[in-house]
Amino acid sequence: MSKIGIFFGTDTGTTRKISKLIAKELGELAAKPLNINRAEPDALTAYEYLILGTPTLGEGQLPGLSSDCQTDSWEEYMDNFEELDLTGKKVALFGLGDQVNYPNEFVDALGELYDAVAETGAEMLGRWSVEGYEYEASCAEDGEEFVGLVIDNDNQSDKNAARVSQWVEQVLAEMELEALPA
Repeated sequence: MSKIGIFFGTDTGTTRKISKLIAKELGELAAKPLNINRAEPDALTAYEYLILGTPTLGEGQLPGLSSDCQTDSWEEYMDNFEELDLTGKKVALFGLGDQVNYPNEFVDALGELYDAVAETGAEMLGRWSVEGYEYEASCAEDGEEFVGLVIDNDNQSDKNAARVSQWVEQVLAEMELEALPA
């Protein structure tokens, strides 16, 4: 069994694409990325290490039915976090957002996901510098860092591959794992 579970929420499919890019960088260490709407409530506990991803929709929302997604997503899965014990698990997060059109709630859903996961007892990894982004406010910001990797596919898609590669290297070091061939 793979050591790292990758779970994501999505609306347009972009978060799924970034999940696949992360999985490719991780090689055999990672399981195939799974949309959170297909995950059983205890699916996250099957892995020692987790990478969770979310887009930010509208004015800072997690994907889900109230944000006009066609299917359930993180919004609906959030109820499971109240019962979920991730103590001893190492978790890294990534989020997608649009810093130009939504500068006042840039990657806010990442901050919301972080808060929910941190309350489960997980060890949170994968912080990312705010350098290189231009926005007004973000719930995912903690000082000079975001609580996870931030991708702006709308305005900086040319930076996606390099950011993912650098972040995966960082997260592997924090997890104390070495990359295996893809």
